[in-house]
Amino acid sequence: MTEFTAIWLTAKLAGITTLVLLVLATPLAWWLAHSQHRLKPAVEAITAIPLVMPPTVLGFYLLILFSPDTALGGLWVELTGSTLAFSFTGLVIASLVYSLPFMVQPLTAAFVQIGKQPLETAATLGAKPWDAWRSTVLPMARSGYLTAAVLTFAHTVGEFGIVLMVGGNLAGETRVISIVIYESVETLNYSQAHALSAGLLAFSFSVLLCVYYSNRQLAPSLLPSSHR
Repeated sequence: MTEFTAIWLTAKLAGITTLVLLVLATPLAWWLAHSQHRLKPAVEAITAIPLVMPPTVLGFYLLILFSPDTALGGLWVELTGSTLAFSFTGLVIASLVYSLPFMVQPLTAAFVQIGKQPLETAATLGAKPWDAWRSTVLPMARSGYLTAAVLTFAHTVGEFGIVLMVGGNLAGETRVISIVIYESVETLNYSQAHALSAGLLAFSFSVLLCVYYSNRQLAPSLLPSSHR
């Protein structure tokens, strides 16, 4: 029963992280795709840091940031009466930071490929900025959104180092699948570790297969009729 709770908690964490990042990463990815600002390389580097920084290092600094002694951690304690560290909310915030590049980079690539011409064309036809973006860019970027959402969800499911540092191992609160696998190995419960690991392996393969297959199906539909 504990394993099912961990699976549900993992899916919940991954789902919330993916949905929030879809909203937050879209304007950032659009800006990165089209901005020529001198600070753009710095923003790109900051966004990509989780790709190269060890999860335990990132988790350590987030743990410090969540401390009641800091402005953020202290404000959270005043508002809620609980700490961000070793809580599901803290785990969500940590996952947003750690999975950010997996959402931003596919969206940025999609927006670069689309360019600004569809928006400019829609504007000449009298469309308002939001209507133009929703009716032109959004449908054309659906392959990028699919890739970004699926990779972000899958990456969050597989988190371990940052989860252990920020969330610990609280049953029903922060004890996700990766923590259960680690605990199973520590207690020599290899049958449970094998079952959960095999499930994650199958999940990872299915996710990648879905992304590659869907992209192959969507790519031809994005080409002009003369190129099909």
